[in-house]
Amino acid sequence: MLDPPSKPNWWAYHRATRSATYGFLAALPLVGVYEVLIAVVNLSRPFAPSVRVGAEAWLKMFVPAPLGLGLVVLVTVLAGLGGAIFYLERNRRIPLRARYFALLVGESALYAFAVAAFVSSVVAVLFAGVASVEAQAGPRPGGMLARLALSIGAGVYEELFFRVILVGGLAWGLRRVLARKRYAYGLAALLGAFLFSAAHYTGLYGDALAAPSFAFRFLFGLALNGLFLARGFAVAAWTHALYDVMVVTGVLG
Repeated sequence: MLDPPSKPNWWAYHRATRSATYGFLAALPLVGVYEVLIAVVNLSRPFAPSVRVGAEAWLKMFVPAPLGLGLVVLVTVLAGLGGAIFYLERNRRIPLRARYFALLVGESALYAFAVAAFVSSVVAVLFAGVASVEAQAGPRPGGMLARLALSIGAGVYEELFFRVILVGGLAWGLRRVLARKRYAYGLAALLGAFLFSAAHYTGLYGDALAAPSFAFRFLFGLALNGLFLARGFAVAAWTHALYDVMVVTGVLG
């Protein structure tokens, strides 16, 4: 009797990297680089308002840190979150392989290029003759180092806030009132993309509201929502971070 065919390696990679375990581990280097860079940026401008990612400030409202203990609170929260994730997924036997992390970063870079090209093309068709989305962007604090720090931080904190908490929460709630799962996911993705785009026009460094840039961010947020629902937090966070880094460094000019 023939043995049933085993699932291909790509399936094992897909299943593993979609897990919360890989989401947590893949986010750690992004958090570490962001915290180091943003600390350097803020030390270099002691009399100016601190530069941070807006979504990070929203999240930290739920875990306020006493003066001077921000790093301690961050490490404590990360340790607790990691412990909870590993405990909840202990029976899934998720393989931790270095090549999976390398493939995850490469996959995310591919998505960053592809999504940016597709969304830019759609916006260009919808708003022919209008200045580019980046040309309409509002002022950004600091120089290249600050922009790099904010790009990396956005990949972690905006994805955590908008994808995990907002879209994940909406999808969970809508599944309890809608008959079909795909309807719940679709509506959650649309609502999450609208709020993700709208958030870029608030706060001290928010952009001036313009239809092309709003449409671009809505469509880009919709793509990230799809990636999160299909591929998990790790791929969504790295795709977002790599896209923003490519923009500020001129790779996506």
